[in-house]
Amino acid sequence: MNNAQLTDRVAEVRAFNRLYTGVIGVLDEGPADAEYSLPEARVLFELAHQDPLPVTELRKRLDLDAGYASRLLARLESRGLITRERSDEDARRQLVRPTPAGRGAFAVLNARSTEQIGGLLRRFADEDQQRLLAAMRTIGDLVGDRRRDPALVLRPPRPGDLGWVVERHGTLYGREYGFDDRFEGLVARIVADFVDTRDDPGQAFWIAELDGERVGGIACTRGPDTGTAKLRLLLLEPSARGHGVGKRLVSECVSFAKAHGYRGMELSTVSILTAARSIYRATGFELVAEQDFDDWGPKLTDETWRLTF
Repeated sequence: MNNAQLTDRVAEVRAFNRLYTGVIGVLDEGPADAEYSLPEARVLFELAHQDPLPVTELRKRLDLDAGYASRLLARLESRGLITRERSDEDARRQLVRPTPAGRGAFAVLNARSTEQIGGLLRRFADEDQQRLLAAMRTIGDLVGDRRRDPALVLRPPRPGDLGWVVERHGTLYGREYGFDDRFEGLVARIVADFVDTRDDPGQAFWIAELDGERVGGIACTRGPDTGTAKLRLLLLEPSARGHGVGKRLVSECVSFAKAHGYRGMELSTVSILTAARSIYRATGFELVAEQDFDDWGPKLTDETWRLTF
């Protein structure tokens, strides 16, 4: 990334920040006559989800300095919304609890916030709501604390999944390797052939999800002869790399072929797909043929790999 690209991207982030803070600011501020300030509401929110809560932990969550936190808690205590007490286990630790009045105040604030955010979401159609939430999750994954072990699920395709497979192949391989629309057309034909024979028990398709988000896919189809299966359309989103998704997809495909009586499996790939080739080699596939071609734009080396069961 050069300096000009960085400058443009910084400008885009700043523009998004202005938009986001404007929208969230309106939601956070609430009506002009709101009974509680934003810091007070945030304290009540934290206490509603953990009771009691050490003052040190509360300060950490809300990024408050000691002096401001003390004044804020004193104000809430004077209004009868919280109580403070010393920990029985460590007298140096101060714990904060909500009173019944504090819990009631949170219930009102929570209902108001739900209505405000619901009003924002209702401005959009369901599909656009899903896009908005997916974008929020993406930002959270990239700039927040990533989960170390997100839940991986392999499942059959649902309506819309196979179109997504075609689109993501075209987008990812075009962006990363310069493949043109002829490659996307090939993927579309493979998908169409799978759909035309979807009742064939000797073939299967899997979509990979991490924490409910589509991140990859693979297909097992019939190969060049009755005893050979073919591994096709291995797909892995960049966000899923490093989680073992590619290995799991290939393993599932090979296991299916073995269970359905195939004596071996074949696949075609290109030499520049080094990550995929590493998975194939680790699984036991061997390179058996190579041929240069440029059907998708760049000059490539087509490879045929085989695995015997």
